[in-house]
Amino acid sequence: MKKIIVKLKENSYPIFIGKNILSNKKLYLAIKEKKIALITNNKIKALHFKNLKNNILKKENIILPDGEKYKNQESITKIHNYLLKNNFSRDSALIAFGGGVIGDITGFAASTYQRGIKFIQIPTTLLAMVDSSVGGKTGINHTLGKNMIGSFHQPSAVIADTEILKTLSERQFNAGMAEVVKYGIIKDKIFFKWILKEHENIKNLNTESIIKIIKKSCQIKADIVALDEKEKNIRALLNLGHTFGHAIENNLGYGKWLHGEAIACGFLIAADISIQKKIMTNTEYEEIKKILKIFKLPIKLPKNINLEKLYKTMLLDKKVKNNKIVFVLPKNIGSAYITNEIKKSMVMKALKNHAQ
Repeated sequence: MKKIIVKLKENSYPIFIGKNILSNKKLYLAIKEKKIALITNNKIKALHFKNLKNNILKKENIILPDGEKYKNQESITKIHNYLLKNNFSRDSALIAFGGGVIGDITGFAASTYQRGIKFIQIPTTLLAMVDSSVGGKTGINHTLGKNMIGSFHQPSAVIADTEILKTLSERQFNAGMAEVVKYGIIKDKIFFKWILKEHENIKNLNTESIIKIIKKSCQIKADIVALDEKEKNIRALLNLGHTFGHAIENNLGYGKWLHGEAIACGFLIAADISIQKKIMTNTEYEEIKKILKIFKLPIKLPKNINLEKLYKTMLLDKKVKNNKIVFVLPKNIGSAYITNEIKKSMVMKALKNHAQ
């Protein structure tokens, strides 16, 4: 088992990564509260509840519907209603047992219930293990934009059991790989090259390879979050591809493309702008395209998507400042930068280059 510490000024916490670690009671020491509610969905319950041997995971359960479209205020209200009706107090805790949607909803519910209670993340998808369960971003979607309502609320621990990944579909696993690839693009060229070299072992869920991609991804994110917990500056690098990706998800309808699929396409569009600015080479652009194709991630926008509407949606992004979109763009593989000095004409050209 591997352990990483997310080192913060306050509320530092561990990330545990390993095979068959869910029933290890020692990993739950961060939660001493006696009243605990586990939040999940029916799909996760059917797949994994039979394997939960630890009594802490068999407390009260709140079951939500499965899917991105349920990442909304209605789900938060359902959780709050349950907690209030069952006399949960400030010395209670929540456990998020699911993918990014469950993690974000549970974290936001925990951050807002009686002004904040503890919660633990037990991610069940690769994407959640390497990204959304780490860093304390919580929230829900709004009809006008993804993750527009939320808060920063750090978990007390993250427990990533690699055996759970065996129940993922190929599509879900590959969507998670988009976030893994992102870390290589923004911070670590050697890691990016290693993914290319080891892609068969990764796709075959070789335990050693899977633990490495989760550990490396979490370490990169933990280091960045430790420097900029509330995303005042460099934490924005983690949003490579996300401005485009969130707009795609919003315009297409939440759930039509998986989050990882949308941001993967966003990587290439961002790289296209860097090529226009003569910062990135075509060779590196092709390397990014190659790795996305290996993991069957989209390299073109959805058919018949309205590019002008897509751009207008991007103007609603949380990162817009003074009516200018803040973009994260790759300089090369292993380095990225943040800018709000990109003309609309460049963005539209990049979108057109990736239209079907």
